[in-house]
Amino acid sequence: MKKFDISIGQHEFHFPVIQGGMGVGVSLSGLASAVARAGAVGVIAAAGVGMMEAFSGARANQADPLVLSREILKAKAMAPVGVIGANIMVAMSYYDDLVRSALEAEADLIISGAGLPLHLPGLKSDYPDSRTALVPIVSSGRAATLIARRWQRDYNYPPDAFVVEGPLAGGHLGFSPSEIDDPAYRLENLVRDVIDASAVFGHIPVFAAGGIWDGYDIARFMALGATGVQMATRFVATAECDASPEFKQSYIDATGTVIIKSPVGMPARAIVNPFLTEMEAGGKRPVRCPYHCIVTCDPKNTPYCIANALVTSKLGNTTDGLLFAGANVARVHKITTVAGLIEELSMDMEAVECLSARVGSLLDI
Repeated sequence: MKKFDISIGQHEFHFPVIQGGMGVGVSLSGLASAVARAGAVGVIAAAGVGMMEAFSGARANQADPLVLSREILKAKAMAPVGVIGANIMVAMSYYDDLVRSALEAEADLIISGAGLPLHLPGLKSDYPDSRTALVPIVSSGRAATLIARRWQRDYNYPPDAFVVEGPLAGGHLGFSPSEIDDPAYRLENLVRDVIDASAVFGHIPVFAAGGIWDGYDIARFMALGATGVQMATRFVATAECDASPEFKQSYIDATGTVIIKSPVGMPARAIVNPFLTEMEAGGKRPVRCPYHCIVTCDPKNTPYCIANALVTSKLGNTTDGLLFAGANVARVHKITTVAGLIEELSMDMEAVECLSARVGSLLDI
């Protein structure tokens, strides 16, 4: 495997991939530790991480932080020299508690999107010895500038990196429906925009996300100036992913995705299945809200509980639950291992490098 020297904050890793956080238990310590051992960044998603405890009667604002801390510590024990991060959405109702839990468990990174994490460094300041790097997810140079300026003004703290997420990502998207298919919002344009905006604040690594498929994509975005990429969908189809075999098989069987209006009010990308067809036709499911997990959710008026729908699929009932996935999910055809996937990506990148060298030598002639 080709090795790189990449740093985010005080943490170094050797392959330019951040595994995207996938909520309700799809990316837990099993997947994150395997990715970290392979030289990339493994990430545990905080969203719904304590769903089993919550549905058993525990309050989510107690269950999720407790389980998040437990999963981070477990992953770090399984990958003692790897980099382990936590993905924590700003839209979570108890965001501050989740961040504190990740800091106390000494997560190497906190990746934070679904809103602007404007006070994130303030939470870290309560832990003066913390080595946790802070990485906002943005979808524009404007958002990157706003965050960097606010962090500089209020905390004298520059972002340790940015993840730039485009409209081909799975799950909730930071775009209006009209922007999702607009060529102006292609990931290439967004990455250039964020690189230019962040350069004003010094060297801030930028990672491209949303629709990243192979090593050729990685090489392409690094040629644009990105430090690396974040990818999620391909990691579902690995032996180490924490989802059920049925959930993984749904990715193999998928023929594509559609954009839906999520019950929490945002556009989202999902795989078509009987549950989604029923809900998009106006169906409703009784909502027994075990906890108010997302700030924008109105349990009294939502047609179904998104947390329940997502965890139903994660546990294996993929016809009666919601399946989030990236735009390239139809290209998933088999289950592999994390190490095998990283090796494939590395070989792709080496092929690009070899071709570039050959083309360059021919041009020199």
